[in-house]
Amino acid sequence: MLFRFATPIAFAAAALGGAFFGSGTASAAPDAGVKISDPVQHENLAIYLVRGTSTPGAIPATLEEALLKKTIIVHETGSVSELQIENTGKEPVFIQFGDIVKGGKQDRVLTTSLLIPPSSGKVAIGAYCVEQGRWSKRGIEDVTRFSASSTQIFSREAKVAIARAPNAAEARRTAPAVDVPRTAGPSDRADIERRIRNSTQRQGTLQGGSSGQGEVWRSVSSVQGLLGEKLAAPVASEESRTSLQLTLENERLKAAQQGFITALEPKGLDGDDIIGVVLAVNGKIASADIYPSNGLFRKMWPKLIRAAATDAFAHRVDAAPAAPTVNLAESFLADAQKGEVSERTLADIALHQTRQSPNVLAVEARTAKGAWIHRNYLSAK
Repeated sequence: MLFRFATPIAFAAAALGGAFFGSGTASAAPDAGVKISDPVQHENLAIYLVRGTSTPGAIPATLEEALLKKTIIVHETGSVSELQIENTGKEPVFIQFGDIVKGGKQDRVLTTSLLIPPSSGKVAIGAYCVEQGRWSKRGIEDVTRFSASSTQIFSREAKVAIARAPNAAEARRTAPAVDVPRTAGPSDRADIERRIRNSTQRQGTLQGGSSGQGEVWRSVSSVQGLLGEKLAAPVASEESRTSLQLTLENERLKAAQQGFITALEPKGLDGDDIIGVVLAVNGKIASADIYPSNGLFRKMWPKLIRAAATDAFAHRVDAAPAAPTVNLAESFLADAQKGEVSERTLADIALHQTRQSPNVLAVEARTAKGAWIHRNYLSAK
């Protein structure tokens, strides 16, 4: 069955400009020939593969790949809500909204999708804390940088809160840095951690209210509780009990994810025309991610399916409802077109177009030259 992006203002197809993902001028014609497959379900998780023609051009590295190659540096800034990313390599690097970076003074989740050009210099990017309280070195990690990005935030509520808030890097509203001296005693450390929480909460208010950072913290605590209940074992790490990243590294959780991954991950690799996925949990459409090419989708798919498996496991029910029909998946994407469009420029290298309908929040990320790099859709209720 066909689905077309029906509104050219916000989500029109483009003959994409720039050195990556092809070249050309923007077009007002809607996407044509995009198909959404019938659902494939495992327990309470269903996937709908989005099929279409890939835009030609080189495929960028992902943040996970670039960190492993050490061709990108994610710098700590001393601000809870802003990091800096520097691409020292020779190929562009794709960063996706929701990517978690591990290390620094606190693990963070990145708030925007960007394509970082080669030899970029330091580029500011917004972030939220997904590890409440820590503001110092953890183990042997480098406190000034982030070492890995193997996971994504999976809570729909947290994603919606992040997507709705203004971008911290754009606004340059930074929370004050608070260092924890190594000699700090328990009472001093508690006071310092309270100051961190208060400064971050003030920052969340500046970014659009308590639904930002506060909602992320609440969702992290909630899903840790849900996962612990489902596993009948604690999932918080002794290294940092509030760290979502360390929770996602829990071996019991990885084992619980495996059934979903074994059943569904191969489906996303079945064909070179798959450019995206729609996800449903417990019989409700939850989100979608669409990319310009099969090559980029394939690179992101393992991270996407792991996050989806975690979400499904956390909310698993005894009798899983049937997956929604493909018509409902199509309607979910089409519903994003009903809201008004807002635009913003990020870090002088990206343009984001956001459309909020009563039911769906959609964000399209583009390069400054107009090439779209990622479309993300979230159920707003």
